[in-house]
Amino acid sequence: RRDRILAMYAPTALLLLPFFWLVLITAGYTAILWGAGVQPLREAFVTSGSSLFTLGFSRPEQIFPVFLAFTEALIGLGLVALLISYLPSIYAAFARREAAVTMLESYAGSPASPIEMLLRYQRIQAWSRLGDMWEQWQSWFADVEESHTSIAALCFFRSPQPDRSWVTAAGCVLDAAALSLSCLEIDYEPNAPLCIRTGYLTLQHVADFFSIPYDPSPSPGDPISIDRVEFDEVCDTFTAAHLPLKGDRDQAWRDFSGWRVNYDVVLLGLAGLTVAPPARWSGDRSPDRRRPPLFRRMRSPVSKLDRE
Repeated sequence: RRDRILAMYAPTALLLLPFFWLVLITAGYTAILWGAGVQPLREAFVTSGSSLFTLGFSRPEQIFPVFLAFTEALIGLGLVALLISYLPSIYAAFARREAAVTMLESYAGSPASPIEMLLRYQRIQAWSRLGDMWEQWQSWFADVEESHTSIAALCFFRSPQPDRSWVTAAGCVLDAAALSLSCLEIDYEPNAPLCIRTGYLTLQHVADFFSIPYDPSPSPGDPISIDRVEFDEVCDTFTAAHLPLKGDRDQAWRDFSGWRVNYDVVLLGLAGLTVAPPARWSGDRSPDRRRPPLFRRMRSPVSKLDRE
C-alpha cells in the first residue's frame, strides 16, 4: 500500500504545485492590493485574479495599484512559460534515466542484481565489453546528478515496472564494478574505478539535497551493510559458475569492502527515501524500509577521498 501511495506522490505533487503557486500568488497580491487602497477586500481579490490570469475585466484606478496589477500579470505569464518548458524537461530527464535502467535488465535481471550481471557476462564470454558498460554508466551517473539535484522531484518518479528503481540500478552497477575489481582475475579496466567514483559522488550529492547523513570520507575499514558470510556465498556462486576468481579471498573481501564503504550509507539512505523495491544488496538491506532521518543534517562534504 505504501508503494502505491509513493508511486502517486511525485506526479500528484507535480500537478498540484502550479495550483498552489496560483493560490499563493492570488492571496499575496490580494493582500498587497488591499493594503494599497483597493477596497473592499472582495474587490482586491477580483482585481488580483483578473490580473494574474490576464483576464482584464477588473483593474484599479490609482497608479500604484495599476503597477501592482502589471507585475502580477507578468508573474502569471512567466508561470505559464515556466510550466511549458519545465514539464518537458522533467519528462526528458526521466526518459533518459529509465532507458538505461530498462536496458540493465537484459544484463542484470529484474530486480537488478550485480551477481546476475557478472554471471551473464561469463555465460556470453563478454568480459572485454565490461569497459563499455562502466563508461556508459559514468555518463548516466553524471546525468542523474545534474537532473536530480536541480529537479529534486525526479528522485520520487518511479520506474514503470514495480521491480525497477534508479536507486537499485545504481547500486547494482556499483556493486558489480566493485566485485569485478576485488574478486575477478580479469584484465584491469580503468573505467571500473572511475565508474564507482562517479557513482558515489552522484549519490552523495543527491543525498546532500535531502540532508541524508553520511561520512564523506569513510575509512576503508569502516563497517558496511554486507557481511562476510554474504560475500563468501557470492564467491562460492562465482566458483561454481567457473568465473575467474582471485586466489586471496580475504584480500578480495577487504578490497570489496573498501569500495563499498564509499556508497553504502548513501545508497541505503536513498533506497529508504524513495521506498525502492527489494533488490540484492540495496533495496533488501532494510526489511522494514523506514525512511531515513531527512532533517538531521551532518556537516557538508568538504573532501572525498579516492579509494583504491
